[in-house]
Amino acid sequence: MDENKFIFCLEAVDDVEVESTTEVVKILEQLAFEQGIGSIYKTCDTIEGLEESLNALLYDDHNFKNYEIIYLVIPGEENTICLNGYYYSMQEIAEIFEGKLKGKILHFANEKALDLSLDEAQYFLDITRARAISGYGHAYGKLSSNKLDRAFFSLFEDSDDVVDIVEELHEKNYALCKLLDFRLYY
Repeated sequence: MDENKFIFCLEAVDDVEVESTTEVVKILEQLAFEQGIGSIYKTCDTIEGLEESLNALLYDDHNFKNYEIIYLVIPGEENTICLNGYYYSMQEIAEIFEGKLKGKILHFANEKALDLSLDEAQYFLDITRARAISGYGHAYGKLSSNKLDRAFFSLFEDSDDVVDIVEELHEKNYALCKLLDFRLYY
């Protein structure tokens, strides 16, 4: 990832008014300190907050084109996300992000399993105009995806080809990729 590319992270929290340093913040700080990968971190507790944060990035940040990865740390079940006790399908999320993710990679932490059919994945990519969606087939249990997320993001330093990046991720972290069931839809 060249020095002008960044990660935009949205993490679901119970209450955006309560500030705390989560494990995700620590990982993003490590990426910045150790590898020079910058990021913007925001929290959300409602679907409106999620949409508002993305819209602020889209319309208020003149460097939006430099945000290659949208990193979502949001719980859910199957192909939904959960915010403030409400579940939203991937189709609903696609419609919220309609046309707004052109060329971006939407990466889900393993707070939720990502198991899209080919039709669901293609619909999401077509509607949002995202370049790819990635995540894990196994939701958070005793093992967080933080280490693998960090490895995935760091591989963007040297390449923009998401398929090559995923191949290298599997070569370097095969056991963890297999255990968490890393997935890429493009």
